[in-house]
Amino acid sequence: MFGIYARRSAVAAATATLAATSVLLTAPTAQAALPTPVSAATARTYLGQLTVGAEGSSSGYSRDKFPHWITQSGACNTREVVLKRDGTNVQQDAACAAVSGSWYSQYDGATWSAASDVDIDHMVPLAEAWRSGASSWTNAQRQSFANDLTRPQLIAVTDNVNQAKGDKDPAKWMPPRAAYKCTYVRAWVHVKHYYGLSVDSAEKSALQTALNGC
Repeated sequence: MFGIYARRSAVAAATATLAATSVLLTAPTAQAALPTPVSAATARTYLGQLTVGAEGSSSGYSRDKFPHWITQSGACNTREVVLKRDGTNVQQDAACAAVSGSWYSQYDGATWSAASDVDIDHMVPLAEAWRSGASSWTNAQRQSFANDLTRPQLIAVTDNVNQAKGDKDPAKWMPPRAAYKCTYVRAWVHVKHYYGLSVDSAEKSALQTALNGC
């Protein structure tokens, strides 16, 4: 795993260097992407409305209890829809699989040309949601959460960066690309508020600090 991470980190670093000298690899400005989260001011208001409490147990948690990726239309599932939305010049085959294109990862600033190097991140991770209230939801509710294309919950990012995030909340992990942190915390609060999920005290403090800098 370390070898894969090191290789991809090296590729990402080379890509970032090239991006500085080539307009072709800068972050696309006109592409569709993550649905726009609420403003920092609204996020601060929402954060004050969230229930604060100790994080719940992971007992009983399984990704299978959050069915994904579901079919969205035709042969296209949620992952393929997000790959198309977040990528540039994405071409899909008859099965809706992305066969070419490029993806700029907002978390770390790397650009990828293979869909296999890109994960679709759940902004609020499934296990985090489970510990914050989703354990009491129905499977249908959890399916809607795991495939939500309307809220800022799904985003295409570098796979090993997403794996480094895991199920951590903002007190334990933030995007390494500083320019995206405000968007990230606004989106996190937006999603938690919409779904009525709780926050623990360390998580709330980290979110408040980040939002105060936005």
